[in-house]
Amino acid sequence: MKKMILGNVEVSRVVEYHGAFGTTDVLFPSVPGELWRRHESWLAPNFLNAETGEWQSSVQTWVLRSAGRTVLVDTGLGSDKSSDVEVSDKHDGDFLDRLAAVGVRPEDVDLVVNTHLHDDHVGWNTRLVDGEWVPTFPNARYLISRADFDFWHPANGPAPRFADTGAKFNDSVLPVHQAGQAVLWEGDSHRIDEDLVLELAPGHTPGSAVLRLESGTDRALFVGDVIHTPLQMIEPDHDICLSEDQAEAARSRRRVLEQAAATNSLVVPAHLGGAGAAEVVKSNGAFSIRRWAPLSDA
Repeated sequence: MKKMILGNVEVSRVVEYHGAFGTTDVLFPSVPGELWRRHESWLAPNFLNAETGEWQSSVQTWVLRSAGRTVLVDTGLGSDKSSDVEVSDKHDGDFLDRLAAVGVRPEDVDLVVNTHLHDDHVGWNTRLVDGEWVPTFPNARYLISRADFDFWHPANGPAPRFADTGAKFNDSVLPVHQAGQAVLWEGDSHRIDEDLVLELAPGHTPGSAVLRLESGTDRALFVGDVIHTPLQMIEPDHDICLSEDQAEAARSRRRVLEQAAATNSLVVPAHLGGAGAAEVVKSNGAFSIRRWAPLSDA
């Protein structure tokens, strides 16, 4: 639960889970095994189990204190919720205790940013109280992209893939909207304050977004699931099988990496263990990792 200061913004990391999420050959079918083996010396153990071939992933929330407000970037797995994914199914973790350890109570949260609406990013949007799903953070506004909201809303018919996310919409997104706490942002960007801007980066989902931080001389991009593994930081054309549009996801990823390299921005994905974030550079048309962030797992 280490933290760092970026300009006027304090950033804390709350890890809900770290471990295997499936094998790389299934989750990243376009990545040849030889490419994983070539990079396993630095991918293992935080990002890859070299013995089993399993992708190692963290589920985590980034806590930002910006302009006098407390902002959560994604809300993890949640509690008591059914899922097709074993890790998520009826998960009963200590996330709220971990949040309290960085000085945040549910009532302290002013803003929740859901980078997209997959189940491992919206789980703690709500919690079960007397048999009803209610917003976990009673004083917060929840920023949700209109594109994702409309895509999974049951009134618009079944989404073409990942029915499990549709179920999560009903228990983790719709109650927030019904409580009047959702802000459905539209267009290519949405400014939060002088330091934070949401920018559309579609592909993984129609409304996937990147949270751009610019404060003083510091820059960071909280990229959600635009990047799942640091291998994609150097090989951005490879995508995870869970994306709605893999070609568009790859284009968004390359564009985000171009932006990060050009602006010396820290790249902060949702699922990286270890240091959790890195700076990238581009030379001779290729991306590489210049340094890791001064963070470690909780």
